[in-house]
Parts: sequence; C-alpha cells; structure tokens
Amino acid sequence: MASSIFQVTHKNGRKTRSLLAPFLFLTPGLIMVSIFIYYPVFKTANLSFQHFALFDQGNIYFNGLENFRGIFKDVHFHRIIQNTIIWVFVSLFFQLTIGFIIALYLKNKFKFSGLYQGIIFIPWALSGFLMGLVWKWIFDDNLGVLNDILLNWNIIEKPIPWLSNANWAMAAVIIANIWYGVTFFVIMILAALQGVPNEILEAAELDGCSRAQSLFRVIIPYIRPTLILIVLLRIIWITNFPDIIFGMTSGGPNQNTHILSSWLVQKITYDQDWGSGSALGLLMLGILFIFSIFYLLATRLEKDSEV
Repeated sequence: MASSIFQVTHKNGRKTRSLLAPFLFLTPGLIMVSIFIYYPVFKTANLSFQHFALFDQGNIYFNGLENFRGIFKDVHFHRIIQNTIIWVFVSLFFQLTIGFIIALYLKNKFKFSGLYQGIIFIPWALSGFLMGLVWKWIFDDNLGVLNDILLNWNIIEKPIPWLSNANWAMAAVIIANIWYGVTFFVIMILAALQGVPNEILEAAELDGCSRAQSLFRVIIPYIRPTLILIVLLRIIWITNFPDIIFGMTSGGPNQNTHILSSWLVQKITYDQDWGSGSALGLLMLGILFIFSIFYLLATRLEKDSEV
C-alpha cells in the first residue's frame, strides 16, 4: 500500500516537473523582455501624460493630453510628417530599385565577383552616424568634394548650398540614406535570387521567354513574398533611422530635415523634454505597430508559399 502511494506521488511529481520545465526555461527570456521592452513602453506611456523635464525634477505633474496637443500644434509638425513620408518612400524606392539591379548583376558569376560583393556589403557594416559625417564632408557648401567637382567641370557657376538650404539639405540626406540602404536589398534579394530553381528558368527559356519576360513572369513572382517581407521591414527601419540625419545636419537648417525619429531624439536629448518626447514616441510606436502587423502577415505569406 505504501509502495503504491509512493509510486503515485513519484509519478505526480514527475508530471508537475515536466509541466513546469517549459516555464522555467522561458523565465530568463521573459525577465529580459520585461526589463528591456515592456517596462520602457509602460514608462514611456506614463511619461507621455506628464510634464517631465530632466533638469526640473521639482516641477513634475500630470498634464493629461497636453504633450500630444503640443506636438500637433508645433509649427514644425506638418513639415516633419512630410519629411518622414518623403524620407521613407523615396529612399525605399531607390534602395529597392538599385539593390535589385545590382543583385541581378551579382547573381551571374564573373571575374572578381566575390570582391565586388565584399565592397558593396561594406556600408552595411559601418555606423550610420559615421557615414553621415562622411557625407557631410562630401556635401559641405564651401569645402565639399561634390561642389568642388561640379565647379571644376563647369557644371555649376557657384557652390550649391547642399546643407544650408532646406530643400537641398533634405535631398542630400536622402541621397546618403539611399546609398547606405542599398546594401540591405542587395544582400536579401541576392539570397532570394539564388533560391530560384534553375529548372524553372530553363523551362521559361525553352518556352521562348526573353530575359525580360523571365524576370517579370518567373523570377519576380517567385520571390514576391520575400520582396514584400523586406520592403515592410525596411519601412520600419528607415522610419526609425535618424543616424545619418544627425551626422549630416542634426535636423537643420531650422529643423527642416527632421523626421519623426530624429525629432524624438532631439526632444529627449537636446531639449530634455521627456514628456513631449515620450508622447511622440508613443505616436511612433502606434505607427510602427501597424507596419509590424503587415510584416507578420507577410512573414506568414512567405512561409505558406514555401509549404
């Protein structure tokens, strides 16, 4: 009798341990996620409804939606929204187009192709802020390399104010961002192209398809789920990528090259206005959450296409 009770107790103990084991393994990850994701989000939401300045700790109080009203009423808000849309979609279009063309070229093996791949991949390994400083030197109004070349070739008669004029400055930071982000699309599209079965391409060739027809009727449809996935991912990254802007213009002149993410950094680090910065961060979180949903749906689409 005692033996049977012991066996039942032993079995129940093993069953309990087997049920608890997954939770024990998940605990460290949950703790890390809670500390570095959930708590910051909660803290940001809390600060967004407060007047909170880092060097004015004695004057912290709940101010309701005032921080959000201040953002929408800011004289630069509409320009920054416009800049963000232009920054994201103009950069995305040229990064995708140029990256696709380079990936198609690199897919074909030729002499020194490995060397060219290595050179193209270098920008992705470097700091965005550092690259911003390099491009700032290139676009400098008076000492910049670009103006010097254009003047020597008699293309222009006087230096172009690349970084001191609002419209030119926005164009300059977008050009730098396009150059920086092309590498990502080259890497991802090249990997997708290498996954296209040769049998499909050979069948298309036997059917009399030209290279252009094979590209648009075979290759692009085959890698479409991957393209959708990386485009959505890149939209999220570009929206949340102020590094080059701070390296080149710091949002100037007169805040005319700010995007939402760089404006957020300025409010928190330079203005020390954590309340408004948190409110802006919460708005950005909502925007990026929408794109994240589409990204997850695209991920499921790609998995379904592989089955």
